[in-house]
Amino acid sequence: MRLTLYGRAYCHLCEDMLRALEAVQDELQFTVQTVDVDTDPVLEARYGEQVPVLVGPDEREICHYFLDLTALTDRVAVR
Repeated sequence: MRLTLYGRAYCHLCEDMLRALEAVQDELQFTVQTVDVDTDPVLEARYGEQVPVLVGPDEREICHYFLDLTALTDRVAVR
């Protein structure tokens, strides 16, 4: 499963979520693509100050600000 992490280059919460995702990536078997919302005005308008936002392949939000491991585990289990 491929997940997308929308964030910003200067966002410490984004860095924290990416590290938390990397810690469980092998166990839960997913890949993560990071996207800087500041490179696209549409994404910047959509996510604004809500970053980081983790979404599944269907673009439905899994969590934002902090990794919700339960929500992630539930989403990965439904593949």
